[in-house]
Amino acid sequence: MTRSAVAIRHLHFEDLGTLEPLLRERGYDLRYVDATAQELPALDALAPDLLIVLGGPIGAFDEATYPFVKDELALVQRRLAAGAPILGICLGAQLMARALGARVYPLGVKEIGFGPLQLSKEGRESPLAALGDTPVLHWHGDQFDIPAGASRLAGTSIGQNQAFSLGSAVLGLQFHLEADTRSIERWLVGHACELAQAGIDPRTLRSQAEAVQERLADASDTVFRAWLDATEGKAGR
Repeated sequence: MTRSAVAIRHLHFEDLGTLEPLLRERGYDLRYVDATAQELPALDALAPDLLIVLGGPIGAFDEATYPFVKDELALVQRRLAAGAPILGICLGAQLMARALGARVYPLGVKEIGFGPLQLSKEGRESPLAALGDTPVLHWHGDQFDIPAGASRLAGTSIGQNQAFSLGSAVLGLQFHLEADTRSIERWLVGHACELAQAGIDPRTLRSQAEAVQERLADASDTVFRAWLDATEGKAGR
């Protein structure tokens, strides 16, 4: 069975990473939509079987500075209202939280680097349980509140809200579970100014990425497979 997936991308190197080959393996016809190229107004929010909203270095409330955010938020709202499968990562999760009526606001510090999550009871009963204490990539300066009716799945000592779900079709991840650590150099160069401003040595992130590469890839694959199993099962009924 052929399924369709659309990934909304804000930076070219912040792509689907390790999730892309998994989606293709499962028979998804995959298409990227560039949020910055005025492609959003033409996108039917309900047409793809799966919508993925990726990360980016702007805020979920930045439509005054970046007008396309308004179109993107409206698209996410239509998708959520229909209960159609959607995965939000970093900025994507923040837009989902805003669309569901939750606050999105500055964390006060930059959370950048690899570190484990603290799973909630609901998180330990979700696909995220496969992560255990596996370090994941954090790269954000904003945080969302958990939307009304959603389940809080994970947090860290820096940001208490790192993931939420709403039924089996809606998953918001503040962290970058999709990131392919083999391509970390693109992130280090693309976000060089942010790293310098935050006083973070790229060599530290590079070493962390190398150390967790195999373990994180395996855990990420298990998490996404479990979520897709549940999501596809719901969509097929």
